[in-house]
Amino acid sequence: MKKWFYPLGLVTLLGFATLFINFTRDEIIQLDHKMANLLGGNKLIIAFHYLGETKLVVVVMLVLLVYLWGRQKNYRGMLFVLFAVGVGNVLNQLIKKWVQRDRPDVPHQLESFSFPSGHAMVGLLYVFTIAFFLTEEQSNKKIRVLVWSGAVILTTMIGLSRIAEYRHYASDVFAGWMVGYTWFVIVALWYEYRKRISKTNKI
Repeated sequence: MKKWFYPLGLVTLLGFATLFINFTRDEIIQLDHKMANLLGGNKLIIAFHYLGETKLVVVVMLVLLVYLWGRQKNYRGMLFVLFAVGVGNVLNQLIKKWVQRDRPDVPHQLESFSFPSGHAMVGLLYVFTIAFFLTEEQSNKKIRVLVWSGAVILTTMIGLSRIAEYRHYASDVFAGWMVGYTWFVIVALWYEYRKRISKTNKI
């Protein structure tokens, strides 16, 4: 990962904390309404919510785990996946139960809490985890940029789909992205630190 990825994790942590403290303020509520009016009902955007569904995430992560185990014997990488996506999902649920923000008031609404968006947070974590391992040993800069650009676009669309189908407020989605990215950086820092230690011990 580029070095500037890491300090950005601190920025997103501060951004999450700001939303956590202020999501009931009038300015944030107005932003939520504006985003809902802008994106609400957009069928193209709504379609991306399938990419953040739990069943798909589990299947894709199992495939990645098998690849890391069978092809690379990368056991540390397997822990990366479990920490980033598995523990990240648990963290999302814990924050939701702590905050206990109700979802937007629409018919047939989901019964779970709203802040932060699980699709936004876990969607970022699993898509970024795939991008991380696709580019870990990739020396071609154009390919790295292409992979990460695609990951950012997919993550953005998965999050926006929850606003478009009125499952979450925009502030829930923004918070999910922010805390998700912060957690991803923490796991990546651990992984790369352990990787350096391992190489040093082999010398």
